[in-house]
Amino acid sequence: MAEMETPDVAERVSPGEALKRGARPADPQGLLKHSREFLDFFWDIAKPQKETRLEATEKLLQYLRARPEGSEMKYALKRLITGLGVGQEAARPCYSLALAQLLQSFEDIPLCSILQQIEEKHDLLKVKKATMRPTLFANLFGVLALYQSGRLVKDSEALMKSVKLLQALGHYRNHLQEQPQKALVDILSEVPEATWQEILPKVLKADLNSVFASPEHLELYLLAHQKVPVKLEELMGSVNLFSDENIPRLVTVLKMAAASVKKERKLPAVALDLLRLALEEDKFPWFWKEVVEQGLLSKQFWPASYLCFRLLGASLPLLSKEQLQLVMRGDLIQHFGEHMVTVKSRSQLKFAPEMNEYVGTFLEGCQDDPERQLAVMVAFTSITNQGLPVMPTYWRVVRYLSPPALKGYVVWLRDMFLQPDLDSLMDFSTSNQKKAQDASLHGPERAVSRLRKWVILHLVSIVDNLPAEKDESLIEEVARFCLFHSFFETKKPTSQILETEQQFSFPMDGRSREVVSSAFFSLLQTLSTQCKQALEQTQDRQSWTYRLIQFADMLLNHSHNVALVTPFTTKQRQAWNRMLQTLKELEARSSEAKATAFRHLLLLVGIHLFKSPTESCDLLGDIQTCIEKSLGEKTRRTRSKANNPEEPPWVEVMVEILLALLAQPSHLIHHVARSVFSHISAHLTPRALQLILDVLNPEQSQDEDSSVVVMDDSEAQLQDEEDTSSDSEGDKNSRSEDESGEESDEEDRNGDVDPIFREQLMAVLQAGKALGGEDDDDDEELGDEAMMALDQNLASLFAEQKLRIQARRDEKNKLRKEKALQRDFQIRVLDLVEVLATKQPKSPLVLELLEPLLNIIRRSMRTSSTKQEQDLLHKTARIFTHQLCRSRHYCSNVGNFVETLYTQVERLVQQAGHQAHSSISLYYFNASFYLLRVLKGNTSDKPIHKKAGTDTGSQPEDPKVAQATSCFDLSRVTPIYSSALRSFLTKRNSPLTVPMFLSLFSRHPMLYKSLLPIVIEHVTGQTRPRHQAQACLLLQKTLPVRELRPCFEDPEWEQLMGHILTKVTENLRALGEAQTKSGQLKERSSLELLNTLFRIINHEKLTVDLTSVRDVLQSKQQNLQQRGHSTGSCRLHDLYWQAMRILGVQRPKWAKDAKEIPSATQSPVSMKRKKKGFLPETKKRKKRKSEGTTQEDAKTAATSGDQPPSTGKKRRRRKKAKVAAEAQVNGMPAAKRPAPEPPTKSPSTPAKTRKLHKRKKKVSQVNGATPVPLEKGHQQELPAKEVTGKSPQSALPQKKIKPSLAGKSSSLFQSTVKKKRAQRRTWKKP
Repeated sequence: MAEMETPDVAERVSPGEALKRGARPADPQGLLKHSREFLDFFWDIAKPQKETRLEATEKLLQYLRARPEGSEMKYALKRLITGLGVGQEAARPCYSLALAQLLQSFEDIPLCSILQQIEEKHDLLKVKKATMRPTLFANLFGVLALYQSGRLVKDSEALMKSVKLLQALGHYRNHLQEQPQKALVDILSEVPEATWQEILPKVLKADLNSVFASPEHLELYLLAHQKVPVKLEELMGSVNLFSDENIPRLVTVLKMAAASVKKERKLPAVALDLLRLALEEDKFPWFWKEVVEQGLLSKQFWPASYLCFRLLGASLPLLSKEQLQLVMRGDLIQHFGEHMVTVKSRSQLKFAPEMNEYVGTFLEGCQDDPERQLAVMVAFTSITNQGLPVMPTYWRVVRYLSPPALKGYVVWLRDMFLQPDLDSLMDFSTSNQKKAQDASLHGPERAVSRLRKWVILHLVSIVDNLPAEKDESLIEEVARFCLFHSFFETKKPTSQILETEQQFSFPMDGRSREVVSSAFFSLLQTLSTQCKQALEQTQDRQSWTYRLIQFADMLLNHSHNVALVTPFTTKQRQAWNRMLQTLKELEARSSEAKATAFRHLLLLVGIHLFKSPTESCDLLGDIQTCIEKSLGEKTRRTRSKANNPEEPPWVEVMVEILLALLAQPSHLIHHVARSVFSHISAHLTPRALQLILDVLNPEQSQDEDSSVVVMDDSEAQLQDEEDTSSDSEGDKNSRSEDESGEESDEEDRNGDVDPIFREQLMAVLQAGKALGGEDDDDDEELGDEAMMALDQNLASLFAEQKLRIQARRDEKNKLRKEKALQRDFQIRVLDLVEVLATKQPKSPLVLELLEPLLNIIRRSMRTSSTKQEQDLLHKTARIFTHQLCRSRHYCSNVGNFVETLYTQVERLVQQAGHQAHSSISLYYFNASFYLLRVLKGNTSDKPIHKKAGTDTGSQPEDPKVAQATSCFDLSRVTPIYSSALRSFLTKRNSPLTVPMFLSLFSRHPMLYKSLLPIVIEHVTGQTRPRHQAQACLLLQKTLPVRELRPCFEDPEWEQLMGHILTKVTENLRALGEAQTKSGQLKERSSLELLNTLFRIINHEKLTVDLTSVRDVLQSKQQNLQQRGHSTGSCRLHDLYWQAMRILGVQRPKWAKDAKEIPSATQSPVSMKRKKKGFLPETKKRKKRKSEGTTQEDAKTAATSGDQPPSTGKKRRRRKKAKVAAEAQVNGMPAAKRPAPEPPTKSPSTPAKTRKLHKRKKKVSQVNGATPVPLEKGHQQELPAKEVTGKSPQSALPQKKIKPSLAGKSSSLFQSTVKKKRAQRRTWKKP
């Protein structure tokens, strides 16, 4: 046992770690002869990171190439062979791969010697039970390393030994399972024929039973049959694997193979080899019928079913057209269809994605054989469940079809739509559908309807999937087919119209025609948007929509052969003809962008005339009128004005039309409406804009009944409600959910009882009691007739109550759906607002968008519970922020709206202060900034009165020049923001924040100068401490800003700094006395502002008297010491000493040590309780004798006696010298300087422990270094009036300094003295 575990331990513990542990290496393997770099390669090879392993292997090979004759090669081979059997399972393949690459690089190394070393190191005969598994895997990975080197096939002797070793390993199935046999098959698959002749009798027995023992043995037989068939026949005789007696054996072996690859999800190689052998021997029909369909599918064993599915997909490239028809019409296809229907779409067990890969690979590989492509596509499409194909309508494999195959497939789909051949389909019903036994669900009409819906949607998806380089005649064929069968029907066939040549074998119902109509408009959207570059225009520069309009007009003119499903009225036909005339007129003006947009709109509404004739007819008339007016037909416009002076402008009519179109659920209509609006936005009027804003106004849209009717999405009609009956399990789940929903509804009803219903129930109960007799006693029971009458009354009452509850619930659901539709409509209308803000940013109408958008944001932030509300909020906020506030362009011609803008600014700022949350208030504040930007960017027509101080000569200040030339009036804006600032600094819960005013001051520096006295006023006074802290923070953030400095002259700026310093000094007189959080916040903000003032004074070299500030700060030093380092006071101490350092006073060392050393007033019990993980003395590890004696000495010194331990004379002198030095450093004599009070020690207080004493000693050594003044520049920049006596500043950041030699010697001397004293005490003890 010990001998076998030695390599494992050697692998786990590196030599470096062994040296660190203090053990003396015996070096049995000669490790000391090699370098550390070389030994580290083997550690990196076993790491789990792939990059690290590969890099280490490559470096090892480079290292060995440089020393091919050294001892490193021998050690490397020995180390890699040892690593094959390590205990870490993840490291074994790493060593095996490294050994393979080593043998591949150095071909002079004999493989037989390596194999011999593997057998000697991991001997199977001498192995013990505990190390059996690592030894077996070491032999297996050793053979695999020889195979992966690529040299094993060339060395016959090593090959024979490896085969013999693998056969021996095959007996240990409990550990290795089938891995040796798989490795043997992989090795022999690359062996040449001459070697096979020699090795065949040794690897394969002459018994046929051994061939069927496992899938690996059968795979070995098939490999031999492929390599040396003559030698195999000599060995085993004539063998017929596909005989009747071998069928059960083949099925058993294939099931074993299917179970072995269940987790890998791949096709076993033995199954595909059997298929190839059956094809070679012309026994494929027998193999497929007997072995696959009647053998593997005879019982419900899902691994065998997946093997059959994979075998089907892999066999597609190997089969001919006749064999494909045989395979695709069998039981396996029906089983595959049932699997597609019953397994859920998101389940990991669904085979559809894998089958799509097989089919796509087959179609891509046989581009020159369109017949086989068409056969496979037709076969998979023919798998139907009660008429509905199991394959998805959007099938991506269609893109791999060649043009002839694609055309033939489209023709087959079209024929199946018109004249469906149900007998040619592989139709099936699931077991749950068969149990239903409903005759209405199994009729041919239902199957034909389901098939037609799938076919038309599949045709549309083919065009959607079609690449741009395909023939567009196919696209036109599909588009004409969908248009014709959506709105027309054949009266008499004619050769001029190909769509009339074939009649329906089953008449088309109205529901199917609606599906075809919806599919047609989906196809139209695809042609107009996604295929815009390649397919929108043909050679004659006509769009697809216009070509379909021409085709529809041709159908209308052939009234003898074709008729509309819903015939046009005379008015509708006139509107159609007038639309065609207008299209011709617009085509003549196609160079104008406006004409192109109107043309798209007219074509879209014209094609919708077939779907909704009444609405589209009215829209066509309004659109044509707007087109005529907008394109400059002056005669018609003047006549209409003369006849109808109150007629609305054409832009307003067009906006109403676009709003009506946006209410439609079509994405194509939304795209066209947005495009048209972008062309007419330059002509927009305030009334037209108000029509859009009325939709966005939540209050008005809820209170008033809008003239625009929002329609639900018609795409829901594409789904067949009856399709859910294909899976009864889903029905059961839905029923259980409905029952649970009904139970929850009943609970809600019980919790919320209607008082009217309660009164009716009491009346019924009283009447029932009266029927039993009023004079009877209470104990007398009612008769049968009375009970029956009471039951009937109660039943009718509860039935009425249930109907009322259902009606109430339906009304609530209706309101919820209407609200959802309105939110969707508002999201679509926001597209028009975005177009206006993007295309016309300089229009004065953009200013009218601010408050409606803010109302939407305010309302949505309050009620953003649903996803629609969140989408509406995000889209509105994005438009407001990016298209308005951050836009580069803005309104540059406000005209007479200046007074209105000032009023709006005031209103927005007031509303910002009245909001419930600061996030909403920020939007209102940004809106006011936008209006100020507009005012500042517009020039004033009348001269603005100049204030005193503008006659400064030839160098006026830039802000004043900008004010004099723009509409921005500082005197009008200042009161607005001053009231907001006062509200922010006085109101308890103000939604305004400091960043809002920082943004205001950075944008408008002159406004900051006007509002600065208000901020300074609130630094001190009777305001709340929190507001004083806000004022200090505002000053701290704004004073260093560069843009604000030019607003002040130098004397004015210096006077301002002195005034602010006086205010801050007044605040600091109460430093250290705050007890509340707001008071502490005020103290910190005051100190931060003071440090900011110091930096400004130093940087600009201002002459400011700082003696009063220094006196106040020094007087508060005692308060801060008494306050201690409580929670949140560390920052206050740092700020205080930062200010004192600038004033020339260094921070004392005791103040720093106080953070590290705990107070000595704590009892030892409390110290032990606070320390987590404390172990009792019995659990501690015993150390050396000297350390133990010193610890015992410290413990006895800490616990003996009530008096504190006495300090020696040297320690007292050292303390006195230290206090004197600190007093001199701080700039005052030692006698006058208040000495730091030592911590008072009670009689019960123990002495400091040795660890704390050492820490204090280290700190004193570090702090004892000579301080280096860093900030002399600050002192030189301070004026002479500031500080009279200069003192050195703080030293560099403290680092750990190694003690000097003298210090070491003294510490060693003291430790020896302590040891001697401890020994004496132990000797004195009895």
